[in-house]
Amino acid sequence: MSDSTREPGSVGTWAKRYYYANRAAVDAVLRPHGIGSTQWAVLYELSLHGPTSHRDLGRALHIERASLSGIVATLIGKGLVEQAASPTDQRQRVVALTDDGRILWRRLPDPFAEVRATALSGIDADDIATAISVLKKATEQVERHIPEI
Repeated sequence: MSDSTREPGSVGTWAKRYYYANRAAVDAVLRPHGIGSTQWAVLYELSLHGPTSHRDLGRALHIERASLSGIVATLIGKGLVEQAASPTDQRQRVVALTDDGRILWRRLPDPFAEVRATALSGIDADDIATAISVLKKATEQVERHIPEI
């Protein structure tokens, strides 16, 4: 019996290939600015929501605590974010943009919009809407199917 998820033309295969190609292109757009796509995502969240607890930042970005700690440490080293104890719970750390982080954020292009414009150029809007709908529904179904651990 054939496993359709391993077939070269499967939805899963193409979703994964698009994800990796998109991420590589986004990283190429950001490289001249000295940050990567995950660092950009942290800066985005902080610019949108202001100071955010380490825990909430990880949840929003779907990044595990250990990975996020390394990303935040790198951004601290670059002077783009700072971290302090939460005023309401000293056990929690709050991450915030620094002045340099805000300046860089205002200068950064939106790499996802730039890459998306290239990736989806010439593709019918209805086809894009269908692809989004299919991937959204499939993702929701898989997430509901995953047993709680």
